[in-house]
Amino acid sequence: MAVAAQQDLVGRIWSRDATLWTGGDEDKWLGWLDEPNRMLKRVDAMRRFADEARAEFDTFVLLGMGGSSLAPEVLKRTFGANSLHVLDTTHPAMIRHVRETLDLERTLFLSASKSGTTLETRSHTDYFWQETGGNGDQFAAITDPGSALEAQARERGFRAVFAGEPTIGGRYSALSPFGLVPAALIGVDLEQLLAGAVSMAEACHGEDNPGLALGLQLGQGWRAGRDKVALNPNPGGFGLWAEQLIAESTGKQGKGLVPAPGESPDGADRQGAEVHVADPSAVGAEFFRWEFAVAVAGTILGVNVFNQPDVQAAKDKTNEVLASGDEPTLEPVGSLEEVLAEAKPPNYVAIQAFVNPMREADLDELIDRAHATGCVVTHGLGPRYLHSTGQLHKGGPPTGIFVQVVDDYGAEIPIPGQTFGFARLIRAQAEGDFQSLQERGRTIVRVRLEEVA
Repeated sequence: MAVAAQQDLVGRIWSRDATLWTGGDEDKWLGWLDEPNRMLKRVDAMRRFADEARAEFDTFVLLGMGGSSLAPEVLKRTFGANSLHVLDTTHPAMIRHVRETLDLERTLFLSASKSGTTLETRSHTDYFWQETGGNGDQFAAITDPGSALEAQARERGFRAVFAGEPTIGGRYSALSPFGLVPAALIGVDLEQLLAGAVSMAEACHGEDNPGLALGLQLGQGWRAGRDKVALNPNPGGFGLWAEQLIAESTGKQGKGLVPAPGESPDGADRQGAEVHVADPSAVGAEFFRWEFAVAVAGTILGVNVFNQPDVQAAKDKTNEVLASGDEPTLEPVGSLEEVLAEAKPPNYVAIQAFVNPMREADLDELIDRAHATGCVVTHGLGPRYLHSTGQLHKGGPPTGIFVQVVDDYGAEIPIPGQTFGFARLIRAQAEGDFQSLQERGRTIVRVRLEEVA
């Protein structure tokens, strides 16, 4: 792309020109461009909240999914914060683990949901509200203004409610309160983090534009058939966050980039992409660089990078399963050996594991078997991945081969105010996504963890 065309592209992004993508409502979702500067004005309030909370509590549990949980998880890992726990699973084993291993009286729960209606987050919040005896001082919320979660937080007397920016979608919210409030709780220097992001935003205006360079690489690689993006391993798990950003932004209309953290970049259908976090404080700048890059890549793919039209499908199927009153049995379906025998590039193998997160390492043997096909292999925990790569799986290129893994969910844990508990919920989520992928003609099998571990 000629220099003049590149400068024009950058100028149109900053001027909120929706015709760069599809001419839809993209101009309404570009608030992330200004968020680093905007958040500098809110640092004092977040720091006061965090200082007071650390004086009272030893542990912080973030209750969130997708865009509300992945940036906090990366920040936790990047800064080595043991005091923060991110709960983004409905698996009963993990719910029990939190309840039984943490001193609940010394724990602050942070409920995070932009819409304020996220089923998992509302269920977690209601459960721990009951377990703590309904103590509002032990809860805070991050949500968009006017949401149902905001109303509930006010009604229950949460110690704080932080407003999100309505012009920012979840996967672009790392540098908003959804990422920065958890960062403040673990003692991150917010001014330093945001200063890096502000500097990167300024660089993404100029000719030597790091976000533009990465975005053009991603988009032009896709155009050349290299649609698998191999992100280099990173101790802070940056790929967890980048997965959602890439997959949910680009995976639609039968096309998309397939994020593959830790995979080899060698292969005709692959391209490498470097994550630059030389020290923890650099992660703020890197969040912004990747946000800008994916917006640029979307102009080449010709998709609306800010919507997620296929995410609702699995939610609808989950609700249908729950409403039916039937108990999903999650019996094995199909032959793992047969689908792996047929897999070859440009296929990718996606392992979707609705298993106890503490047993994630038990997937290693299955991952190795999938790698033997020569295909890129991705893997995610359910229901986390439904809020991350689920859009790509259903709306992206039909090259995925899906292996759903389930385990034993144990005794039921009731959810206050619901006719179902966490065990039935995670079963319904697994069954709902299985049905949704089948309806789209995707190749999918289901196996039990005990059979592949």
